[in-house]
Order: sequence, then structure tokens, then C-alpha cells
Amino acid sequence: MRIDLLTREYPPHVYGGAGVHVVELAKVLRGLVDEVRVHAFDGPREPGGPGADAGVLGHRDLPELEAANPALRTFGVDLLIAEAAAGADLVHSHTWYANFAGHLASLLHDVPHVVSAHSLEPLRPWKAEQLGGGYRLSSYVEKASYEAAAAIIAVSNGMRDDILRCYPGIDPDRVHVIHNGIDLDAWKAPATDDERALQAAVLDEHGIDPDRRTVVFVGRITRQKGLPHFLRAARRLPDDVQIVLCAGAPDTPEIAAEVDALVADLRAQRSGVVLITEMLPRPHLTAVLDAADVFITPSVYEPLGIVNLEAMALGLPVVGTATGGIPDVIVDGQTGLLIPIEQESDGTGTPLDPSRFEADMADRLIAVLDDPEGARRMGQAGLERARDLFSWQSIGERTVDLYRALV
Repeated sequence: MRIDLLTREYPPHVYGGAGVHVVELAKVLRGLVDEVRVHAFDGPREPGGPGADAGVLGHRDLPELEAANPALRTFGVDLLIAEAAAGADLVHSHTWYANFAGHLASLLHDVPHVVSAHSLEPLRPWKAEQLGGGYRLSSYVEKASYEAAAAIIAVSNGMRDDILRCYPGIDPDRVHVIHNGIDLDAWKAPATDDERALQAAVLDEHGIDPDRRTVVFVGRITRQKGLPHFLRAARRLPDDVQIVLCAGAPDTPEIAAEVDALVADLRAQRSGVVLITEMLPRPHLTAVLDAADVFITPSVYEPLGIVNLEAMALGLPVVGTATGGIPDVIVDGQTGLLIPIEQESDGTGTPLDPSRFEADMADRLIAVLDDPEGARRMGQAGLERARDLFSWQSIGERTVDLYRALV
């Protein structure tokens, strides 16, 4: 059985959870099926470089669409991928960027198309700021692809509910919950002398004080990640608490300016506000996470959140919004604390009472920071939960079971 994975992101161009998911899933699938091919954007991989594995085909933008709306440029790459998927027994697409390729490949080659739902366009209306009319195109393609797919994989129970609410024409029996996973071997606290020396160098480079109580955020600067809400909540934290923000790749100039202003305002009030805008290599991010006391996920929309699993793998308690798939990961009071939220039903996820949401966020962070022993227990429970329920091997095996049922 040959499986073709279709994805926007693949090394060295990985900037979000969907890209991490495809990388790890591909690793496991190669040991479970006859052949795996990965079709990705951003052109052929440099020989010997990241992502230049056997069976990885990188496709370039069509030069004729160089100046077109980003959604149209995406569709151009999708056309190339659909043609290149000839010979596959099943195609599996990830995110709307590749859904169109999967849909066309299914029709063209008469093979099943599986969609993994990492997010939903109807629940990200702020993308109209980024794509303009292209948001209507991405929404159209996602809807058509989901409704025609042989099966849809939801990365959480919350995501499954969202799919059926946004696309009521889909048969619920075609929507299967298979979570995102975590490679526990890749996310470990520094243990050797070399690893501890690297950690010290990374912390020093970014001005992170290892002796201060620390809250860390990791994520793109996009509306769904809720970073502005956290920055306002951080004003309520005790003065000795250090705030580390690994935050970059803003969706629009507007949200970038909003975050910059909030960071500047926070720095005017307190010390220990660290902003890291570049995407850190995994060993460097591990060093930063290991130096923290608590991880924060202030998202207003989050299908699951691989970053939560990465933090749990390092033994960090996680404070996260009780929305989307986050409750699938965080067990309230056991592996971290959930922040209650009442949200607008217009797809934006906007808190109905932002001040209450931000105050509750601060209260839960303080509760974890003020109870080091309780935080340690939560972190240990989170590590055990990640190990028991979110291993990539078990996720890959469940995915292959679905493939075989369809083929």
C-alpha cells in the first residue's frame, strides 16, 4: 500500500503544529506501510538538507501566479501535487493548503482521500485580514474537500464537534478522532554536561534569568493563539515572575503592531519580559521550556495544541483555555489548570468578558506558581499522560487501520 501525504509544511519549512504532525506521522508510517511519499510546498529540498528524504517531493509555486492572491498561488501548487500523486493507493491531506490537492487527486486517480483537520476556516474569520478574498477561496475548498472526503481525522473531540457543527452535511460516521502526538525521546530535559552547557548559553543569549519564577508562551502571533489576552493578564502577575514569549510569524501587520505595543507596555511596568521572535531549533526551545515553571496556552481557538504536549513531555504544568481540543490534553487540577471562557458564537472565539477571562488566566498562573510542590505533581502527571495516550506509534497504527478500512 502506497500512502501519499500532502502538506503545506515539511522540513525545513515547518512553522506550526500541522507541520510537526506530518513529520512525525511520516516517520511512523514508513514502518507500517509499503511506501510513503510526502508532497510539500516550497520547492525541492536541497540534497543532504532538512526534508531531503527519499520519497519527499517539494513543489514550487507556478511562476504565472507569482503576483496572485496567496490562495490562488496555493491552488497552483495543489494542481502539481494532484498530478504527482498518480500511483498512490490513498492520499491524506493536511490543512486547507493541501486539501484541494487531495480532493483533485482523489477524483483524478480514483483513490480515497483522507483529511486531517488541524483547524477550520469558519472558525478563523480573522484570516480575511490576511487573505482578503482568498479567505473565501480557502473556505470554499475546505468545505468541498471535507464533504467529499472518504474520511476525516479530527485531532480532538472538540475538533470533531466543530467539524459537525460547521459542516452539518457530513456523515458523523466519517469523522474519526485520532489525536496529535509527541515524540518523548525528542523532548527531554537537558541531562548531559553538553546539554546543560547549551541550555546555559541559550538562556544567557536571550537574557532569561534561570533563578526567577517563569511563565513561557510558545506560538505564532495570530488571533487564535490569544497572545494579547495573555499580555494583559501578565500585568496581574507578581513582580518577580519572568515572562518569556517565543512568539513570531505574525499573520498581519496589524496584530504584529498590537502585540509589539502590549509588550512595550508590559516592559514599561516590570522587568523580565523576554520576547524571542525567531523560530528556535528544538534543542534551544527545550532549554527555554526546561527553565520555566509553568506553560501558558491562552488560545481562543485551538484544535489540540501540540505545544501543550511538548511542555508536558518536559514535566511542565500547563495552564490553558477550556476551548477546542485543549481539554483533551489538560486534565484540570491534575496535569494543569483550565481557564473558563464564554465565547462569541460568530466563529471568532472572542471572549464575551475579556477582563474576566484575563483575570481568571492570571489567577490560575499564580495558583501554580505559588504551589511548587503541586506544580511538580502536575508536571509529572502530564508527562505520564503524554507517554500513555499521545505516543506517535499508537497514533500511526490507528491511522493505518483507517487507511486499510478505506483501501
